[in-house]
Amino acid sequence: MKKILFVVLLSNLVVSCKTYSEDEKNVFDKEIVEYLQKKKIECTRSESGLYYKIYEKGEGQTVQISDSVSFVYKGKLANGTVFDNQKNPITFKVKDLIAGWKEIMVKLKPKAKVFLAVPPLLGYGEHELDRIPPNSILYFEMEIISIK
Repeated sequence: MKKILFVVLLSNLVVSCKTYSEDEKNVFDKEIVEYLQKKKIECTRSESGLYYKIYEKGEGQTVQISDSVSFVYKGKLANGTVFDNQKNPITFKVKDLIAGWKEIMVKLKPKAKVFLAVPPLLGYGEHELDRIPPNSILYFEMEIISIK
């Protein structure tokens, strides 16, 4: 239950996140690039700074911002610490998710599998949550189960 509440808090935190300077954004970007090179993961970088790799495109209708989506995921920090691992599908409205998840969700279909590197400005920002320090870059493996 604690993990589910963790995700529900996302929309409230995004609203109160600080604005990052270009220098701070560049530092996060550099850290992500170094991580991806070390792990040998080739990703696409969006204009917002989200890095993603779609392993499986999925099938059916593309997720819409107004949809509820059932998905599983594993979240890690750069040091390898797993801070959350949802093996059973959870369902949330896309509009209630952190910015990085919202951005990728609308590119996916059911059965899609994706890797994400989420900089703090698209994640939890300067907020400290459970096992996530402030200004953390978050790495996720996700699979969309269904759209409702």
